[in-house]
Amino acid sequence: MRLQVLGCGDAFGSGGRFHTCFHVSAGSASFLVDCGASSLIAMRRFGVDPNTIRTVLISHLHGDHFGGLPFLLLDAQFVSRRTAPLKIAGPPTLPARLQVLRETMFPGSTETDLGFPLDIVELEPQVTTQVNGVLVTAYPVRHPSRAPSFALRCQVEHRALCYSGDTEWGPVLIEAARGADLFIAECYTFDRPVPFHSSWMSLREHLQEIGAKRVLLTHMSTDMLEQVAIDGAERAEDGMVLEIWPDTGRQGTGA
Repeated sequence: MRLQVLGCGDAFGSGGRFHTCFHVSAGSASFLVDCGASSLIAMRRFGVDPNTIRTVLISHLHGDHFGGLPFLLLDAQFVSRRTAPLKIAGPPTLPARLQVLRETMFPGSTETDLGFPLDIVELEPQVTTQVNGVLVTAYPVRHPSRAPSFALRCQVEHRALCYSGDTEWGPVLIEAARGADLFIAECYTFDRPVPFHSSWMSLREHLQEIGAKRVLLTHMSTDMLEQVAIDGAERAEDGMVLEIWPDTGRQGTGA
């Protein structure tokens, strides 16, 4: 499994980071986890061809997590000239919310032929769904977005990745991330409580119980970015590449 961090910033671009977007490739699977508003820019910056993406998985319906979809679709239609099918999977109401977002940003864009098949799937809570070869299980978390917000556990060829989405700490994250090869955890602050977001101190005390092989912190505020010593986890950086192999002890980080 190869993961490239295309964006690990919060909604406010703290630290000059792009909005949330992770590119995962494993076997024949190539997918994005979240597609924040700046994601197409990040794909251009880090050399990811949008036409190689088969699937986009969305954790919740906030602009810094799904606001890049209208740009991705417009690029696919007019610049990248996509012909291969694209599947987008996310919380209930995603089809309607995406329709409104596309029309708000680019009026009339939903009325023209994209030139490729687009399939939008609504994920159900606590149900595992196969999406283009990726087994995705959605776990409801505490983060209001006028629709369910999910932590996403993705399994590809015996490798498991869990992304917490945005959420305050809750026991559901133990279930979602238990034993994962990689747990990408939202960590907005160091110890300061912020409603509907997690802190490093609240996460740290549960890491042993979660038992993930590797933990990557994301969506960090300035407060968190200023912390010097973080034991037991890595901090995401835009452009970072992680290579992960299950059950062998091998793992690496590249640029």
